[in-house]
Amino acid sequence: MNLLLDSHAFLWWRLDDKRLPERAKAAIADPERRAFLSVATIWELAIKVGLGKLPSAAPSIAELARDDPVSEFELLPIQPRHAVGAGMLEIPHRDPFDRLLIYQARSESLILVSNEKLFDNFGVERIWN
Repeated sequence: MNLLLDSHAFLWWRLDDKRLPERAKAAIADPERRAFLSVATIWELAIKVGLGKLPSAAPSIAELARDDPVSEFELLPIQPRHAVGAGMLEIPHRDPFDRLLIYQARSESLILVSNEKLFDNFGVERIWN
């Protein structure tokens, strides 16, 4: 199955950060899988960079902002059905970016690459360690 990276998984992959477990690295590097990056993740990271919370993400965000980004990940656009579906999810989680990733992963049959154990409660398959 194909992958959808959470913001920290994307950033730690790009920075070759040791916090990204080997299992997650192997899944991302697997040539038999397609790895997606949601536009919502780019938006979330850009907000955090803009607020000064993630200066290490600035180069990756700048690269993704180009009209023709150079990235090993395929962009997953936010479709109207994703936005409505995420808003209508009957789950007690309020983070709009997480809700969108949950809905996108479920509706597009993607495995989330994330350290967020709470995703396990919402019908999402997840890879981490």
